[in-house]
Amino acid sequence: MKKHKILLFWSLFLLVLLAGCSPILSNKENKFVKGADIGWLQQMEATGFKFYDDKGVEQDCFKILTDHGINTIRLRTWVNPSADKINGHNRKEEMVAMAVRAQKWGMRVMINFHYSDTWADPGHQIKPAAWEGHDFPHLLQDVYNYTYEVMSALKKAGIKPEWVQVGNETSGGMIYPEGSVSNWPQLAQLINKGYDAIKAVSPSSKVILHLDQGNNNKRFRNWFDNAKVHGAKFDVIGLSYYTYWLPGNPDYTFSIDDLGNNMNDMVARYGKEVMVVEVGGEDTKPQNTYDMLVAVQQKVKAVLEGKGLGVIYWEPQGARSWSKYPLSAWGDDGKPSQAMDAFLVK
Repeated sequence: MKKHKILLFWSLFLLVLLAGCSPILSNKENKFVKGADIGWLQQMEATGFKFYDDKGVEQDCFKILTDHGINTIRLRTWVNPSADKINGHNRKEEMVAMAVRAQKWGMRVMINFHYSDTWADPGHQIKPAAWEGHDFPHLLQDVYNYTYEVMSALKKAGIKPEWVQVGNETSGGMIYPEGSVSNWPQLAQLINKGYDAIKAVSPSSKVILHLDQGNNNKRFRNWFDNAKVHGAKFDVIGLSYYTYWLPGNPDYTFSIDDLGNNMNDMVARYGKEVMVVEVGGEDTKPQNTYDMLVAVQQKVKAVLEGKGLGVIYWEPQGARSWSKYPLSAWGDDGKPSQAMDAFLVK
């Protein structure tokens, strides 16, 4: 009888021990993404910008983000960027250093390949200068080699990104002119070279394809129908949602249902997970931005089949006094605005 009690004791002890250890990873994997894209942070710090918590105490920006519920960091990588504090940096070495720092803070990591020397978005998809003059087969190899090199540097540093974007806001394509949507067969090949390089180094990383205007279902259907027809490979559909950049700057209440409906349609139509990988609201309207962020998170959580992964704010810490950017969630006093409290809402 005593022997059975001893065995029972040790069995229970082992279960408790395992319960205290193994779920840390699984809980992390299953946690709803509450993220921040912070590509400017290194230069903000290097140029002397100070960050303060809600009480006015100077803190590491990562601690302030963590205290506001942020669990994921998104980082961009540019091929050969300039030294401009706003429009440069984010080279491989800088990005890897930030990924290491994020991981030390317990953050999940997303990497965003722009395939340019600077911003890539619907208005700018400029080919890296070092790739100019290359014929298409060479360009395909450029994409693979660069992606593989960056992913290998992350792996060497002990970083395994959970998500990796091939291109940024690629509604018109990427790496112009060869990767324009006017030539979908070539665009799909470029996407797949990025996909293959990512999976060669980090098979578990999920590859995201990302468009702007997340409330625009017609835009998303047309693009991803073409992606499917031409065999572009991906795991997650990423959406940007900025009402500020829509014609007339309408309030989010006019388009939030369209965002939710579009995400559900993407899941039903393509069977993929979805994530709002960029969002932002006006820094001068913190209450409205707070309300918008709560609403966006609710829409993502309500996505069909539980395939809504989360929400990432683009440069929340990028205070206007430093960046001239009007959509941060930070004050010129170095403190987070009320908007950041939205990530604390359950």
